[in-house]
Amino acid sequence: MIILVGYVSIEGQSRKIAETIAAQIEKSGDRAVLFNVVTGAEFGVDHPQAAILCAPIHAGRYPVPFIDFVQRERDWLKSVPSAFVSVSLFIRSEYADEREEAMHFPDALMAETGWVPGMVHHAAGALRYTEYDFFKRWMAKRLAEREGAPTDTKQVHEFTDWPALQHFTDEFLTAAKA
Repeated sequence: MIILVGYVSIEGQSRKIAETIAAQIEKSGDRAVLFNVVTGAEFGVDHPQAAILCAPIHAGRYPVPFIDFVQRERDWLKSVPSAFVSVSLFIRSEYADEREEAMHFPDALMAETGWVPGMVHHAAGALRYTEYDFFKRWMAKRLAEREGAPTDTKQVHEFTDWPALQHFTDEFLTAAKA
């Protein structure tokens, strides 16, 4: 089975998640086509038979190039088994209202694009202090302090639950082949 693993990544965690999914697909004996949707290029493969898309939330929205891709490929996405990985730090918040908000980010995407994936996984992102400019690092540190998250700005702090992502990918592969 050929599976498109499409992603948009702002700071790198969504790309890392997509790469992990693609590696797991390949390990299972299927073919993964890793595709950065921001390139706008065609994904020139012989008709992928399934798709897993990954995108981060920033300022309450998914990136415009991701939304554009989903709208452009909506009919194809509806015709194959598909899944979506929503990447947000809110999903690991200690505040129930923020976790609840993160659970509903994909709803707005589905309403806007008309695409309803068969499966949705919520993955926590990362704080990449070492890659931020001064202002973004300062803002992220203030927000992290409020959340009780790590504030050591000399490190990258990952919050993605890798075993849960592996389980999600295994479930998707089983369902897609059924």
